[in-house]
Amino acid sequence: MLKINPYLNFAGNTEEAFNFYKSVFGGEFKSFFRFRDMPMKGVNLSEEDAAKIMHVGLPVGKDQTLMGSDALESLGQKLVEGNNLYISIHPDSREEADRLFAALSRGGEVSMPISDQPWGDYYGDLQDKFGMHWMINYSKAD
Repeated sequence: MLKINPYLNFAGNTEEAFNFYKSVFGGEFKSFFRFRDMPMKGVNLSEEDAAKIMHVGLPVGKDQTLMGSDALESLGQKLVEGNNLYISIHPDSREEADRLFAALSRGGEVSMPISDQPWGDYYGDLQDKFGMHWMINYSKAD
């Protein structure tokens, strides 16, 4: 079954925000990765940026996960009002991921082409023609 989850971007305080959300909703983090935890070819991050959060997931219901990340200016990411929220879609198959990505990106702008990622998932993100931000993430584990 298709899953849709909110994905929040922060300007360097994701860890603080998600510890707060954890105190509100309870539970334990489903995933928690810093930028230094992921191999990124040709990218040299400062120690400060490497310690920032690349991805965190906090279950907030039966099948819902609140997810987030720090936006790093050193990676060309600039957090502005309007791009701090993504809708993260988790399709049931790679083919469905490709279909959704192609359809949503039509007339929009692709930020990261959908492809296999170092963390093992098939992922891409985009802004649709209406300015909405989407992440498509197929994982065999979903």
